[in-house]
Amino acid sequence: MNSVPVTSIRVVLDHPDFFVIDKPHGISVQNELDAQGILPVMCAQQAVDKLWLVHRLDKVTSGLLILAKNAQAASTLGKLFEARAIEKYYLALGSPKPKKKQGTVSGAMKKIRDGKWAFSQGGTGIATSQFFSKSVSAGIRLFLLKPLTGKTHQLRVMLKSLGSPILGDALYKGIEQDRTYLHAYCLRFEYQGQLIQLTCPPSSGELFTNEDCQVAMREYSEPWLISWPKTKPTAASR
Repeated sequence: MNSVPVTSIRVVLDHPDFFVIDKPHGISVQNELDAQGILPVMCAQQAVDKLWLVHRLDKVTSGLLILAKNAQAASTLGKLFEARAIEKYYLALGSPKPKKKQGTVSGAMKKIRDGKWAFSQGGTGIATSQFFSKSVSAGIRLFLLKPLTGKTHQLRVMLKSLGSPILGDALYKGIEQDRTYLHAYCLRFEYQGQLIQLTCPPSSGELFTNEDCQVAMREYSEPWLISWPKTKPTAASR
């Protein structure tokens, strides 16, 4: 079974209609052959029969994940994701220095081999992401990422395409580390007239939690206030 204890899943927000949790890295959202996914773990922890998954994070990614408590909430939240009405922001560490320090990256995604994706002229689904970055220490850069679409591995592919793959991301040739340094950092949306605005700094990984990175993150404490480029994504976010 997975190595994450049931009691270790931190609830960031306990709303009447949904939980927002801090998903640990290394646990899948779905069950695997030899390990439970996040849903049965959270059901056991919260002593409920069922929770609904309304969006996904990769197994290697930590951070904010919404789990609906009922079917109606799952439908409502799903429609918000489809309408791109839920802002998502991620933090990542990459190396070496990227081809450009900030901007928008858009390209057609195509599945290639060994579970990997790549930008390709023969791809169909367009993935669009925006980013800012800053130096943390020699050879290491902190990225603030804003995906405008929800394609599989799009942030991981984007940083690989910029020449700065995510540290620890073996699938995309990132330098070996104690974890994959990608974290779902912030969610911001309106739910039934209430503004939900959550940030969740990463709590695991030697490089995320060291002083240099903590200082660098302070500039990104309110990512929705940054002047992001104006652009229209070409595909629905989910």
